[in-house]
Formats: sequence, structure tokens, C-alpha cells
Amino acid sequence: MKRTALYAACLFAALNICTLSARAESRVQAQTYSYGTELDIQKVLSMTEDAEPSCGVVNARMTYLDSQGRTQTLDYRKFANNCNDGN
Repeated sequence: MKRTALYAACLFAALNICTLSARAESRVQAQTYSYGTELDIQKVLSMTEDAEPSCGVVNARMTYLDSQGRTQTLDYRKFANNCNDGN
């Protein structure tokens, strides 16, 4: 019985941590990349792109920590991951 309660408490704590980080990430104002933008990237947290069914240029977003540990978000354009034939 105590083991089940411990597992439930651990699961609840993990869910709370995930919820707090998601809320903190949603408050970050995204910066749009342009050529020459100075970037201070210490650690990349996530990278996403528009869901495009074919090869082409898509919008992408990178969420990262800067050297001061603050969460930053960068919007940029890139070739889709579907472009795997080297072109």
C-alpha cells in the first residue's frame, strides 16, 4: 500500500514539473532569426518545424537556454526534414 502511494506521489511531482516548464516556455517571446543575429545558445531544449508533407522550406522553432540559464525561443526558416535526398 505504501509503495503505491509513493509511486503516485512521484508521478504527481513529475507531472507538476512538466506543467511548470511548459508554462514558463509559453511566456517566452520568440525572436525571429535574421542573417547576422547574435545567438547565445548554451543548450538546445527542443526543435520543431511545421508539418509539411513534402520537401520545401518550412517555419521552424528552436527553444534553448542561453548562457545565463534563461529560456529563449528562436523562429527561423529551413528545409523540411522530408528533404532527405541531398537537394
